[in-house]
Amino acid sequence: MAASLAAGCARQLPPPPVALAVQPVSELDAYTYGGPRGIAQIVATPAAVSVIRAAPQSAYTLDAGDKLRVVVFGQDGLTNSYSVDAGGSITMPLIGAVKARGLTTTELSAAIAARLRQGFIRDPAVAVEIETYRPFFILGEVTYPGQYPFVANMTVETAVAIAGGYSPRAFREQVTITRTTHGETVRSTVPVTTRVQPGDTINVSERWF
Repeated sequence: MAASLAAGCARQLPPPPVALAVQPVSELDAYTYGGPRGIAQIVATPAAVSVIRAAPQSAYTLDAGDKLRVVVFGQDGLTNSYSVDAGGSITMPLIGAVKARGLTTTELSAAIAARLRQGFIRDPAVAVEIETYRPFFILGEVTYPGQYPFVANMTVETAVAIAGGYSPRAFREQVTITRTTHGETVRSTVPVTTRVQPGDTINVSERWF
């Protein structure tokens, strides 16, 4: 009888919340975009799930390997596609090399316009857009490691799929991403739902069991 009553009471108790450790705000994202670092907590209950989300991403900055379309309105000789070279610059007729590394497309437009005003064009109107992003790299336990064209809004899972999927020995929960931002390089272990940036190097490690 006592055992039956105890079992009945146990069935009436609400299930306790389950705490799952996740990392939606990785150290890598915090380094690149600002905001808090460390492990966030997801508390899962039958009624609700609360998630701490990452801060909004900042504007994309240019670096070597990006291919740009520069339009100087009314100047067909200057309007063309330009690649950001290893030194972080593009080279245009009349004005020569213009630094692009670390700038947004809007900032580069302003820099080109400022150079053109220096004795070349009285009131230049310049627009810059990204024609092709610099590639990303994926190494380790994937079918076809190597260099691949970046696709906007891609995650680590997307990158793995582009590289032919995981190898049989791959650890599929987390990867290591190496990223250079504003001239500094940071390496962080992140979940596979993390957004990839152009120029990132993704390393998929081997599982140990």
